[in-house]
This record gives sequence, C-alpha cells and structure tokens, in this order.
Amino acid sequence: MNVKQLNELLLKGEHDRQDMWPRILEYESKSNPFFFEFGIRELPKEPGVLVIRGPRQYGKSTWLDLQIRDTIEDYGKGTALYLNGDSLLTEEALYSAVCEHEGYFRPGGKVRRLFIDEITAVPHWERAIKRAYDEGLLRKTLVVTTGSKAADLRRGNEKLPGRKGTLAKTEFVFLPISYHQFYKTCGKELGEDAWKAYLLGGGAPLACNEISQFERIPEYFPQLIREWILGDIVSLGRSRLYLRNILNAIYLYAGQPVGFAKLAREAGLANNTVASGYIEQLADLLSVMSVWPWDANRSQLLFRKPCKFAFINMAVALAFEEYSLRTVHDFDGLPLAEQGKLLEQLVAQELWRRRIFLGKAEPEALAFWQSKTHEIDYVVAGAKTQLSSQKRLCGIRNLPSGVGACAIS
Repeated sequence: MNVKQLNELLLKGEHDRQDMWPRILEYESKSNPFFFEFGIRELPKEPGVLVIRGPRQYGKSTWLDLQIRDTIEDYGKGTALYLNGDSLLTEEALYSAVCEHEGYFRPGGKVRRLFIDEITAVPHWERAIKRAYDEGLLRKTLVVTTGSKAADLRRGNEKLPGRKGTLAKTEFVFLPISYHQFYKTCGKELGEDAWKAYLLGGGAPLACNEISQFERIPEYFPQLIREWILGDIVSLGRSRLYLRNILNAIYLYAGQPVGFAKLAREAGLANNTVASGYIEQLADLLSVMSVWPWDANRSQLLFRKPCKFAFINMAVALAFEEYSLRTVHDFDGLPLAEQGKLLEQLVAQELWRRRIFLGKAEPEALAFWQSKTHEIDYVVAGAKTQLSSQKRLCGIRNLPSGVGACAIS
C-alpha cells in the first residue's frame, strides 16, 4: 500500500485493516515481540516537533506505524497522517507535501499528528518544516519525525529555533533493546548462552528475535546493515573501499589507543583529517565513537593523545567483522582475545545506551585510563559508582575467564 492509499484510509478512520500495517503484522508475529524503550511512553497531545533518531533496523518505522494506528483508534478519523522521507527527494517536495497534508486534518479533532518517517533522507529537511511553520502552518500539529542520522540531534536547536512548540523534550534517540529485556523475554530458553545470543543480535529487535527463536542470525540482516552504512557514506561522496578499511582497522585495534594519524595510515588514507571525517560520519550514523584518554588528576579528557574507537552499534561491528558470526557456536569458536574485543564493544554500546536513556548531555563522552601497569577500559566522568567488570555492568553472568574487565569511575 502506498502513502496516498494509506492516508486516504486514515482520513476515513480505518486502522484495523491488515494490509495497512505489514510491519506491525511482522512485529506481532514474532515469538518474542520486544517492546520499544527509549523515553516516550505516549505521544503528547500538544503541537510541536519531535525529532527521533536511531540506527536503521532498530524498529523506528514499526514504532511509528504503531503510533499512527493508535492515534486513529484513540482520536478518530483524520487525526493522523503519514509521509515517507525516502520517497521525497527534495526540500521543495517535502514542503509541498507538508502543506498539502496540513489541509487534510479533520477540523475539531482532539489531536493533529503528522508522522514523517526517515525525514533525514531529504536534504535540508529542516528548512521545509521551518518554512511551513513560518507561513502559519503546523501551529496546531504535532510533527513526529524519525531518521538515522544523529547530526540532526547534535544540530537540532540550530535547525528549528523557536519552532518546536512548548514540549518539555523534543529530541530522542531510538535505543537498542536492553539485555535485561532480552534475558527476561527469552533467557530461560537460552540458558547460559543468553548473553552470547544478545551480543550477536546487537540489541536489534529483528536479529534478537531471529537468534532467540532459530538460534541463528539470518544472512540478510548483516547485509541490510552493510547496505545502510555503505549507502549513506557513499552518498556523501566517500569511498566504499576506504570506509571498509577504516572499519577493519577499528576492529583490528579494538581496545587499543590508535589515534587518527595511525588510523589513516592503516586505512590507506591521505591524512588524519580524512580519517576524522569518516569517523564523524560513522558517529552521525550512531555506529562508532571516539574514546579519549582520561586525566584522573585534572578530571578531563585528553584530546591531543591517541584515542580508542568503539562501536556503539553491535550490529555494525558484526556486519563488517571477518568471522561471519551467525550462531553461538561460531562465537564459542573464537579465540578468547577476539571474544574480549567483541565484549568490550558491547560494553561501549551499553554505556552509551544507558547514558542516552538517562538523558546525559554528552552521552558519547566516554574515556579510558591507563598507567604503566594498569588500565580501565571505560571511564565515565562524574559517575559515583565503581563498576568493576563487564559482568556487573551488563548484567551478564558466566563470562569465560580471560575476558577483560571494564569499569567506570
């Protein structure tokens, strides 16, 4: 069903036809339909703009469909409409679509909600929303946008100043499902292998469902992740080959200080500025972040020293690693040092996920600490609680001996 047909049904008050919601049907058909937990329990009734960003394949579009269906069910016909950014190629096309659909809402409805999926696919999308708002449109409408580029969050206040309504919070990151939820849902069946299955699923609902039900990550899932990352990076004029080299180097040196100069040499790039550009774009895709040395005496990050690079999206880490890990048995066959690398990335994802969920201003501000004889893999400035190991941090039990520890202080 295309966008026009869906909106025609929404304007009639239809919400329970199966052909309207193929993603919801697939979601509800899973043996373990994990719930989405990222800070929004229910949508506000007042107008404004919600900016929701998260990696692809984490369930944003399914969540959006659920919100559209529930809005029509709760408030009646003509209270929710839908646009797809992937099919709106230009700023002008988005502006025209917003103006057109603003006139379709039912007069007198208790709410007016315009849902725009993958709005970041439209270059300069914020100018279209700003233009419509400045012309007097959208003043009574809640605009709910999703996208896969974190740059929108980082520059959100600059893009739509004074045009996000009176909502208490307007920017959210769509998070991976937690290990707690995964273990509570299917840990009994998986037993001691639950944490390994979660690691391989990366917190992505689709992959976690597959491995919990069929004990295997399907081949199409890492392919989807690779296509997303490569497609978005190449669309910015970057090289597929250099990107793969960067990702290979990140994985090779996981847990070790590398720095941008060495990363550039290993990836065959011209200089550290080019390497920094690739890392910034991977960070915009909520996939990789820099982990800087921590000066304990001055309680600050040391930006002039070599840093580590950590995956904060395990699905991306596993989509590009060389072992093609699909089952727990595959993971068990890895050397302990390689298992340790993956666990350290999992801890980075979990620290980042928790800091996002708690609303920390700079959730990516992770560090590491080293002396001549000791090392703490992750330090979070300002935390009062010492977490001495990966086991305690992630709630994982039965880790193999020899796997490295991580901590925050």
